[in-house]
Amino acid sequence: MASRGDLAAVLGDLRSSASAAGLIGADAAACARALAVDGVAVSVVVGDGLCELVWSTPGASRHLEDLQFTLGEGPGPEAAATCGVVLEPDLTRVRDGRWPALLPEAVALGVGAVFCFPLLLGGACIGTLTLQRAAPGPPADAAVADAWMVAGALTAVLVENAGRWPASVEEKESVLYRAVVHQAAGMISVQARVTLAQALVRLRAYAFRHGRSVAEVAEDVVTRRVHFRIDQDERGASDRWRD
Repeated sequence: MASRGDLAAVLGDLRSSASAAGLIGADAAACARALAVDGVAVSVVVGDGLCELVWSTPGASRHLEDLQFTLGEGPGPEAAATCGVVLEPDLTRVRDGRWPALLPEAVALGVGAVFCFPLLLGGACIGTLTLQRAAPGPPADAAVADAWMVAGALTAVLVENAGRWPASVEEKESVLYRAVVHQAAGMISVQARVTLAQALVRLRAYAFRHGRSVAEVAEDVVTRRVHFRIDQDERGASDRWRD
C-alpha cells in the first residue's frame, strides 16, 4: 500500500510540471504506485470524437488506450461521454453487451480491473484518468478519493497548458501521441467528403476489419498507401466506398 507521502510527492510533481517539456512532466509510474495500481493513462478530448493520449505508463495501460481509441468503446469513452466515474473491479464480470469488442482484448492484455475518472472543468469533461490493475477487486474508498485528487491536479495542469497542444497536431515532431490520426482524419474527410467525426468512424472500421491499430492505418493514409474515396463502377451505379 502506498504511503500518503507517495501521493503528496505525485501531487507536488504534477503542480510543478506545467512548465515541463511534455504536457505532463510528472512520472506516470510513480503515480501508479501512489494509487496502488499497475498502470495509469491520461487522454484528453480534442473534439470530433477524437481523444488524445498524453501521459501513461508503458505496457498494458498504453495498449488499453489504443484499443479504446480503435474500437470507440470502453471505460474511457464512457467516462468522457457521461462525465461520470466508471469503476469495473472485474472485467470478466462486466454485463453482457457492454464493450463487447473491447473486453476480450483487454482481458488478453492481462487487465483485470479498470477505474476511470473524468477530468472535469465545470460541467464539461476535458479528458480521462484511467487506472488499471491485473488483479480484480474493488478499490478502497480512500483509493477512490486519492484518484479524484490526482484527477483534479491533472485537470489543472492540462488547463494551464491548454494553449500548447492543439496547435501541435500539425507539427512534425508533435507532442501528441496520435498526431498522425488527426492528420489522417482530415485527409479522409476531404477524400470521402464527410465530416471529421465520420472520417474517424471510417478509419476505425478499416482498422478493426483488418486487425490493425488506428495509428498504423493512419500512417498509411498520410503516406497515401490507403485511400478513402467514392467511385462509380459504371453509369447509373450507386456510389460505393473504396478504401
